[in-house]
Order: sequence, then C-alpha cells, then structure tokens
Amino acid sequence: MRADTGLILKVVTFAAEKHRNQRRKDPDASPYINHPIALANALLHEGGVTDVVVLCAALLHDTLEDTQTTPEELAHHFGAEVQGIVMEVTDNKKLKKRKRKELQMKHAPMLSTRAKLVKLADKICNLRDVASNPPPRWSLRRRIEYFDWAKTVVDGMRGVHPRLEALFDATYALRPAARRWKRHSKPAVRKPRGGRRGSQ
Repeated sequence: MRADTGLILKVVTFAAEKHRNQRRKDPDASPYINHPIALANALLHEGGVTDVVVLCAALLHDTLEDTQTTPEELAHHFGAEVQGIVMEVTDNKKLKKRKRKELQMKHAPMLSTRAKLVKLADKICNLRDVASNPPPRWSLRRRIEYFDWAKTVVDGMRGVHPRLEALFDATYALRPAARRWKRHSKPAVRKPRGGRRGSQ
C-alpha cells in the first residue's frame, strides 16, 4: 500500500506540474488539476475502484491531450500500462471538435475495461461541473447537448461497471430542463480564451 501511495503522490505532482498554467472554464477559473483529482476520487471513493493503474491513468488522462507531455514520458515515469490507458482516452486535437466527439462515440465500445472506467469517471465529473458551475459562455442549449452527447458515449460502455454507471445516470438526471428556443435567435459567438481548458 505504501508503494501505491508513493506512486499516486508522484503522479499527482507530475500532473499538477503539467497543468500548472491551465484553468477550467468554470466562472471561478479553478485550477485544472482539480479535474483529474476529482476523477480519481470518484473512481476510488464512489466507484470502489482500487486498481492503482486506473487511478494513475485518471490523474494523467488529459496530459497528452492538453499539455506538451509525450507518450514516452508517461511510459518512462509510470509504465506502459498507464501510458496505454491515457493514450486510449486521448482525443486527436488536430481534428475539429465535432469530429473528435463523433470518434468518442464510435470508439467508446472498443476501449479496454480500464480505459472505460477512466472515461466513465471523466463524463461523471464533467457533467457535475456543467450542472453545478457551467462555463459562463455556455448557453442552455449547449449544456443540454453536452449532457446528451456524454450519455451517448457512456451508453456505448454499458456493462463495464454498474456502480459507476449508476453514478453517471444519477448525474445525468441533473440535465438542464429544455425550453423552447426562438426559431430566429442568433447563436452566441464564442471567442477563444487563452489558457482555459474545457469540460469535454
């Protein structure tokens, strides 16, 4: 157990350093490292997942996608198993966001069991954030669409962990209530914000 604790601390330190200049999109612009820590907490304390490889991958899950971290770094510091899971859940940022979301839905059923656990926790934590503290620029429609897209991704992973899936379903119940949008209303213009990382 001591060895596992030491490894987790090493991973948290590594992830915090990699994400040090990044913030979430919530109104408080909270430190980005809060998000991967929330994933690990959800897996361990709510889902009962004790696999240290999964917990490490959860803490590192955005390092390849959102920082300058390389797969080789992850393998060197944390081993091939952790590296492999992180690579499975990493989107290709060279693709447009719409395409990345399509690929998440398509690839979700094909993920390894461990990667599915990380992906489930990610969707749980992201929905919680969107429900309780949404980005100021996110319209009601965008929040609803994000909830529904996340559910489609999770539905492709059903059967991997009933407890986490129940947590997701309870979180999905927080989906904002839809209202009738004006047919001719103009969509809000979203300007890019430097240094911010989103809930997707």
